[in-house]
Amino acid sequence: MKIGIILGSIRDDRAGAAVADWVTAEAASRELATYDLVDLKSFDVPLLTSATVPGAANKQYDDERVTRWSEAIDSYDAFVFVTPEYNHGVPGALKNAYDSLGEEWADKPVAFVSYGAEGGVRAVEQWRQIVANFRMFGVRQQISLSLFTEFGDEGLQPNDRRAGELATLFDQLEDAARRFAPVPAGSA
Repeated sequence: MKIGIILGSIRDDRAGAAVADWVTAEAASRELATYDLVDLKSFDVPLLTSATVPGAANKQYDDERVTRWSEAIDSYDAFVFVTPEYNHGVPGALKNAYDSLGEEWADKPVAFVSYGAEGGVRAVEQWRQIVANFRMFGVRQQISLSLFTEFGDEGLQPNDRRAGELATLFDQLEDAARRFAPVPAGSA
């Protein structure tokens, strides 16, 4: 099972890099799945301007950057969205990248690790509604990191309980990925 940890901020000097690195380091010891860091910034996904609706594009896109993004996302069985909260909502770059694809997201489980002034909880609430469009299953466990209490001069300093919470998130995500795995053709 292959799970993508999507770093959803593309800002310079982004706090999300520390969060995604922490999630990736914690995932390294997992035995039932392989976790990869997928840095949205490295894909340079353009604004969605194509006349063809991504859901109808059959994974054939006008821009090679979107095709590369499509191929990366399509290769994963599940995802962890590392998402900031901007202005009480989801980050525009990650929303655009999500909207630029179609079936690559379909029927795949997702977990959320958020951060922000209020822990990013409003962004996650919105993400749960958004991902439902492609029948993605959002696991219950989420991590919501506070910029005020868990970030300092030395970067991310998660509360002591966070490692256990993240382990529960991984357990739920891996279980959902097994349950949602496509059934091979010809088997019943």
